[in-house]
Amino acid sequence: MALRINDEVPDFDAETTEGTIGSFHEWIGDGWAVLFSHPKDFTPVCTTELGYMAGLKPEFDKRNCKILGLSVDPVSNHKEWSKDIEETQGHAVNYPLIGDPDLGVAKQFDMLPAEAGATSEGRTPADNATVRSVFVIGPDKKIKAMLTYPMSTGRNFDEVLRLVDSCQLTAEHQVATPVNWKQGEDVIIVPTVSDEQAKEKFPEGWEAPKPYLRIVPQPK
Repeated sequence: MALRINDEVPDFDAETTEGTIGSFHEWIGDGWAVLFSHPKDFTPVCTTELGYMAGLKPEFDKRNCKILGLSVDPVSNHKEWSKDIEETQGHAVNYPLIGDPDLGVAKQFDMLPAEAGATSEGRTPADNATVRSVFVIGPDKKIKAMLTYPMSTGRNFDEVLRLVDSCQLTAEHQVATPVNWKQGEDVIIVPTVSDEQAKEKFPEGWEAPKPYLRIVPQPK
């Protein structure tokens, strides 16, 4: 079944490089989470991504957001791959990597079709090309954002961090973030808030180049 924004994420148990996750929902807890997947261990683009994400982990920690990788290979392979990642990227993997040798998690998240088989054994990265997704998940265990990239294009994890900032801000306040918004910049009052309600929420007023485009400083 296809997953969409605002769907509850599947709960699952899995072995990771940092031990067993008995329940994904319980692992998320009352914070946020980013799950990002990889089609195969020892692939070049993913090697750069995993290393960069390790360097960004302190920023995700500040946002009460856990990060979790997934690769369609056993955990034992992940541990060997992690050595290469640290050597070539300068950052040791400091977050758990799920082993998904039965393809179960990839299928639950609609990254592989049900008929994809039951084992990672013998599969090539091309067989798993669609396992290149990012899911931003809120404390309510619902999907807040999704990104899927081709194998040939490294993901922009600075953008994922920006996306988390936007999702967290807009979950707390009745605002939306405009194009290329960054932390601290002006935001937009959402259309579901009437002008009367907006006067209560934003007593200092707003700029409105059009009636439907009401711009205010980012709420604190």
